[in-house]
Amino acid sequence: MNLIGTKWKPLVLFHLLEGDLRSGILQKQIPEISNKMFTQTVRDLEKDGLISRKVFPVVPPKVEYGLTKRGKSLEDILRSLDSWGSQDSIK
Repeated sequence: MNLIGTKWKPLVLFHLLEGDLRSGILQKQIPEISNKMFTQTVRDLEKDGLISRKVFPVVPPKVEYGLTKRGKSLEDILRSLDSWGSQDSIK
């Protein structure tokens, strides 16, 4: 739970399940997250080995995030959480 137990980490990981995303696109998919919290979250996830960060040497800078093998191992858990949260019958 220490690895994914914050408000934003599961959301970032969930959005990366479909493939690598550029930093700006990933952040736009979570509109409620601030720039500071986004940066902190992806740094923590990278430090924990759940996501990888790829920097392209272009102007303007291009950064992509993707799941590592360890991050991909959380897919069933993340999809189950999404499914559980989508159920209307839970009150």
